[in-house]
Amino acid sequence: MIYTVTFNPALDYVVTVNHFTLGSVNRTVRENIFYGGKGINVSALLANLGYESTALGFVAGFTGEEIERGVKALGFGSDFIKVENGMSRINLKLKSDEESEINGMGPQITPDDVRKLFEKLGRLTKGDVLVLSGSIPAAIDDTIYERIMERLDGRGIRIVVDAEKDLLLNVLKYHPFLIKPNNHELGQMFGTELSTDEEIVEYAGKLQDMGAVNVLVSMAKDGAILVSEDGQVHKQAVAKGTVKNSVGAGDSMVAGFIAGYLDTGDYRHALKLGTACGGATAFSDGIGTKDLIMKLFETL
Repeated sequence: MIYTVTFNPALDYVVTVNHFTLGSVNRTVRENIFYGGKGINVSALLANLGYESTALGFVAGFTGEEIERGVKALGFGSDFIKVENGMSRINLKLKSDEESEINGMGPQITPDDVRKLFEKLGRLTKGDVLVLSGSIPAAIDDTIYERIMERLDGRGIRIVVDAEKDLLLNVLKYHPFLIKPNNHELGQMFGTELSTDEEIVEYAGKLQDMGAVNVLVSMAKDGAILVSEDGQVHKQAVAKGTVKNSVGAGDSMVAGFIAGYLDTGDYRHALKLGTACGGATAFSDGIGTKDLIMKLFETL
């Protein structure tokens, strides 16, 4: 089974306003609500590819109830912990001449809530896949990734981590199966700016030396580079299309990589499918559909 963890899921209320004017009444010309959170995005894309997964995390209030209902409609299961105080976030994302966001706070997560999450994670068994992605709410200690991986270390669970800088660096000693920094994040980890593929491969190799099994570096329009556990370096160009949406594209790449690897055990195939999935979401208003993913896959 594949499990994804979203510590702070949200309803993303995405509105488009022509020429938004501060201090005036503005009317939307388009509105959408999406079920947000990096782990939820991963689960949604996996569902589109026909893979079952279970979304874990914390929800609260009427918004939490809607998130639970929504992920079921998206085609995957959840086992969220219901938090007593506060409510799951509503994030307002405004698209106009410039893009702006107002993100909610999220519920008040207690140590007992975190204990319940560890109980659920303790049921994972050898061969399961766990995806840890995104930022940590202020109510949770920022060592939570490390504590989870320490608890599951040595149990044959493939753990994928998609997080920034210290959150990522601090878990490398537990040998995550896959990490996915982008090229800018990779440079920031080592206090440098990376401008060539050779430099990206060099510093991805440093992350492997620190414990990562496979390092997937996304590079926006320049594609992606995978340095796999067997020492091979694979580069993949992006699919062609018109970008409509950047939200969830990286998460879709992670999901596609997982599906591709579980299908074949071949890293080159996993990278290609991951790239097609990332492109399908970038070219859509929401998470990419299987039909579009397969069309893009054939062009790569």
